[in-house]
Amino acid sequence: MSIPAFSLCVYCGSRPGDDLRFADAARAVGSWIGRHGGQLVYGGGHNGLMGVVADATQAAGGRVIGVIPQALVDKEAANRRCDELHIVQNMHERKAMMAERADAFLALPGGIGTFEELFEVWTWRQLGYHAKPLGLLNVAGYYDAMLSFLQNSVGHGFMGEWQMDFLQVGTEVDTLLPGLLCHPGTGDVAPLRDVI
Repeated sequence: MSIPAFSLCVYCGSRPGDDLRFADAARAVGSWIGRHGGQLVYGGGHNGLMGVVADATQAAGGRVIGVIPQALVDKEAANRRCDELHIVQNMHERKAMMAERADAFLALPGGIGTFEELFEVWTWRQLGYHAKPLGLLNVAGYYDAMLSFLQNSVGHGFMGEWQMDFLQVGTEVDTLLPGLLCHPGTGDVAPLRDVI
């Protein structure tokens, strides 16, 4: 078994949402991971956008690592087709394992679980607990209001622009993902664990 070029942790909804562009974006992310020899690390479900990104990764030749708490195995219908499926005891273990196995993080549209996961690894980044890139794929303007709110927080002095700078925001998979996963200045997709 060859070593994946990189591991991208993707946070996204266990529901499909109300716009077909959300699933299209999840499919594009998974396809990009697979085409570039990468590995998906995600929440281990097969419903919603989670299932779409996992299926697309495998269809394009990439590996899939799912991490899901026992309590959610039935609710989220664990994806037994993962190359690795880790069933853990709780959400803390889930998030820790996902973060440990990732070279970078990407949030797609989702609900409060997606928000919480993104904000936690973003907080860890600002505290210096890791130096891994963070990305937000703003599909169909889904995150426009949140980004506006975050700028409002900066304006009121509760956040700094330096914190916002940790989050790479984009609308196109083929632009955002290389920025998260390529070695600076080379354009080569390679394991970031070697440089951070």
